[in-house]
Amino acid sequence: AAELEYESVLCVKPDVNVYRIPPRTSNRGYRASDWKLDHPDWTGRLRVTSKGKTAYIKLEDKVSGELFAQAPIDQYPGIAVETVADSSRYFVIRIQDGTGRSAFIGIGFTDRGDAFDFNVSLQDHFKWVKQETEISKESQEADTRPKLDLGFKEGQTIKLNIGNMTSKKGGAAKPRVSGSGGLSLLPPPPGGKIAAPPIPPPSSTAIANHVTPPPVQKSSNASSADILLDLDAPAAASKAPVPATTDLWGDFSTASSAVPNQAPQQSNWVQF
Repeated sequence: AAELEYESVLCVKPDVNVYRIPPRTSNRGYRASDWKLDHPDWTGRLRVTSKGKTAYIKLEDKVSGELFAQAPIDQYPGIAVETVADSSRYFVIRIQDGTGRSAFIGIGFTDRGDAFDFNVSLQDHFKWVKQETEISKESQEADTRPKLDLGFKEGQTIKLNIGNMTSKKGGAAKPRVSGSGGLSLLPPPPGGKIAAPPIPPPSSTAIANHVTPPPVQKSSNASSADILLDLDAPAAASKAPVPATTDLWGDFSTASSAVPNQAPQQSNWVQF
């Protein structure tokens, strides 16, 4: 599994200074002011990489990329990387070679932002390592716990009671629903028929097209003006009874023959 892990780059800074530091004589911490800051012992490029849960600080040549020294880091903050007491741009790291020998050296950045990025890259990596450790621990604890079997045993059944639902069509009638006004509405009967719509009353057009029978002649001496007046007043003529055997169209010919001196009819009148 270790061979399948790949190396990822967390941070790259092109300028870093390396200093030889005196041994620490007390527990008060390192101080950058004790170093010869104006005369660094080596200058090059810094790369922070990770492989699995381990991070590496690699000091390389700017031109050739040859490795000058590297410091493996198992935890941060820890003994592998320490900050100094009097500055945020300088750190003390523990470098190791292939034989297992180790030494403490000081590194420093000219730009304060580079020092901030270096610090944050290490914090983010080990924050991820902590989360992965907690997740793996929880999964292991879950595997050791007894599993809860919620399946049905052979022959076991379950019964559900859903309200007052009935399976047959002729079940109990639904309760009445009371409205806001206190009235109860019943559902329509199952076999009810829809009532036919009412017949609309006759329209005014049909009444206008109805032919009113002509009035009965009142006297033989009536003039053509009286006949026209009788035609314009159907309400007065309807009061007189009309015999059932009287020819309705014969009254017009009788009325015209009874007046000898009748003027010629105009062209807009229809001759019956």
